[in-house]
Parts: sequence; structure tokens; C-alpha cells
Amino acid sequence: MTTAIKEVPAVASALPEQRSNGVSFREVLDRMEAVMSDPLRRIDALVDADTLPPPHIRQQLRIAANLTQAEVAEAIGVQRLAVVRWEAGQTQPHRGNRLKYAELLRRLAKEHPTVAQGGSRED
Repeated sequence: MTTAIKEVPAVASALPEQRSNGVSFREVLDRMEAVMSDPLRRIDALVDADTLPPPHIRQQLRIAANLTQAEVAEAIGVQRLAVVRWEAGQTQPHRGNRLKYAELLRRLAKEHPTVAQGGSRED
């Protein structure tokens, strides 16, 4: 077990019982510790870090943020055609690009929560 995983219980006990989507930070960290104990679940935890929304939501988040496909591509380090294909659901980004793209989309989703939940563009 790595040092970071060993520290999860201590960190969890120090966190307030704030709720986000009905789950406290402590509950999330407790679940993480349980997940990390099983090798197959560790893989699932890694996959969660790069989980992408459906293609149409990806596109709507980009549009809501007034970003072009070229700007997203440049930020991630790919060609515009890659973003076109990701938004169309034709292809999926490879691991490194997927992590960057997922992080970008998470940040856009925080700025545009209605769009992230499948609602219309916020103006």
C-alpha cells in the first residue's frame, strides 16, 4: 500500500461533513480506500479520472464556453479533426489526451452545470 493510500483515513477524519450530491467527502474517501484495496477496482478508479460525458454534451459544453474546436484541440495538443471526431462519437481519445480532455470538460461542466446535465446553453 502506498503512502497516499495509507493517509486516506486520516485525511477523511479531518474533513467536514459537507455534502455534494448527497455524499460527504468522508464517504467518498472511505469508498476510495475500499476501492484501492482491490487491484481490479484500482483500475476502475483510474478510469473514473478520465470518464467523458456523451459526445453531444462534450460539444454543448465547448459551445457554452465559446470555444472553437481548434482552441480545444490546441489546449489538449491534438489536431482539430480529433476533437471533431470525439464530439461526433466516432473515436475516443487515447489515455493521455483523454485525461486532458476529461479535465477540460470537468472544468467547463463546473462553469456550465445546466449544459453538463443535458440542459440548454446558458446565456
